[in-house]
Amino acid sequence: MRIVPVESTTVATVAYHEARELLQLKFCGGAVYEYFGLPAAVHQALLDASSRGRYFNHCIRDRFPDRAVSDGGVASQDAAALVGCDR
Repeated sequence: MRIVPVESTTVATVAYHEARELLQLKFCGGAVYEYFGLPAAVHQALLDASSRGRYFNHCIRDRFPDRAVSDGGVASQDAAALVGCDR
C-alpha cells in the first residue's frame, strides 16, 4: 500500500490496497482505521473530493466494515499535524 498525505482538516493520510479492497485512513487526531470491501472508485473519489472529511462522512463512514488499528494519542496528534492536516 502506498501512503498518500492529503490536505484535510479530518484525514492526514490515505492508503489503499486495490486487490484486497482495503482502505486505511490516518485521521488528524492520530487514529488509524481500516475499511474493508471498499471499491477502487470510492478510494479515488475520496482523493478527488474537495472536502475529504465530508466525503468520508457521507460515503465511507458507517457504510463499510471497519476496525481501529490505533486509537491515536497525544504523541500521534502532534505527529499528525506534520503530515498534511489543515488546522
